[in-house]
Amino acid sequence: MHNPEDRSFIGHPRGLGYLAFTEAWERFSYYGMQSLLVLYMVGKLLHPGHIERIAGFVPFRNLLEHVYGGPLSVQALASAIFGLYTGLVYLTPIGGGLIADRLLGRTRTITLGALLMAAGHFLMAFDVSFLLALTCLVTGVGCFKGNLASQVGALYATGDNRRADAFQIYYLFINGGVIASPLIAGTLGEVYGWHYGFGAAGVGMLIGLTIYLSGRKWLPPDSPVVKKSERAAKIPLTHRERMGIVALIALLPVLTIAVIGNQQIFNAYLVWAQEKADLIFFGRKMPTTWLITLDSIVSVTFLAGAVVFWRLWSKKFPEPAEITKLGIGSLVAVTGFISLAMGAAIAAHSGMKVAIGWLIAFHVLNSIGFANVFPVSLALYARVAPAALSATIIGIFYLHLFAANNLVGWIGGFLEKMPATHFWLLHAALSGIAGVIFLIAGRLFGHLLAPDDNSGGKQ
Repeated sequence: MHNPEDRSFIGHPRGLGYLAFTEAWERFSYYGMQSLLVLYMVGKLLHPGHIERIAGFVPFRNLLEHVYGGPLSVQALASAIFGLYTGLVYLTPIGGGLIADRLLGRTRTITLGALLMAAGHFLMAFDVSFLLALTCLVTGVGCFKGNLASQVGALYATGDNRRADAFQIYYLFINGGVIASPLIAGTLGEVYGWHYGFGAAGVGMLIGLTIYLSGRKWLPPDSPVVKKSERAAKIPLTHRERMGIVALIALLPVLTIAVIGNQQIFNAYLVWAQEKADLIFFGRKMPTTWLITLDSIVSVTFLAGAVVFWRLWSKKFPEPAEITKLGIGSLVAVTGFISLAMGAAIAAHSGMKVAIGWLIAFHVLNSIGFANVFPVSLALYARVAPAALSATIIGIFYLHLFAANNLVGWIGGFLEKMPATHFWLLHAALSGIAGVIFLIAGRLFGHLLAPDDNSGGKQ
């Protein structure tokens, strides 16, 4: 562990600053590309004159249509590709964790991932290399994402209460990157040409890699790569550690349905808003991708607000366990999707476009809820994971986003088949079901996830 008493970055180790800025640029590149992806496919790539040029696309499309049970329209096909891509992005961190833990170590695995991601963004400039670009991005994120997050946890000693705050700070920086990416990459893509936006994302990734490598001496040393001959000698997991891992795995399906609505923001929500929402400001149409910036600004505000709120709360009342916060956050997010459903219903009745106020209400309410879902769940998994399996457990954590994003791609295809009011109420129901299950699970097996009184918790 590197310099555990270091408090030179807003009361945290200096290494957190390097990791947070690295992740901010990685998220700038990732969300810059993702905010354009569905709009690019629907608006250009999947139409005649372009779709024929994509290498390997015919068998790829046939496979998707076989899985989805029939021919897919342009919007449904784009949604399916989005779901598969963003799902795989959260599956590959398991492999990335294993590569780091068993073969290359975290630092080299993260560096390899950053280079693959940059290559993927630049390959998006050409129709022919679209599937290759997505493959590079999926593989690169797998090597990068879980390993960087596990380095955040490794900055802190066992029982250091700053760890949970560190992940909130980490997510503030992530949202900073997401705020900037649609304004820069999104605007370049929508206004000046799709490939300018993708190129900006690639440059952002290279900046992130430079920051990471420049801060290596402040980061935790890599865990020694365990050789096959040494694995048998490793300290076995305790009963409590094994049961904790079982509880974490049992929560994955609940986390999956909890985040479907939030992940839909980058898919069907953008297509729906582009067609149905009134995005005219001062006589000019706002780029649709700016809704991602709006979401990120609101998210940053409420992530910071959640940190302050729970600090103040804990001075007078016992702070709820992480699993209780997950339940509360999921139930609050329900109200955001209800606001979209109401806006869609009013617009359908009046024949007008959906007023921007309904969209703003959605982003505010969803962000209040989500501030108590994703960073809290990541902190929970990082704390409960045994140290020897930290990167792998973080990779397993991302399985819920693999499943959720594939479901987002499938559910997004319903946008053309059902009224928008019903579409958004479906998302409200999913979030509500997850919230109720979290609260029940906290009663049934929350004790398995509580910090060990003897150790103060584990990394």
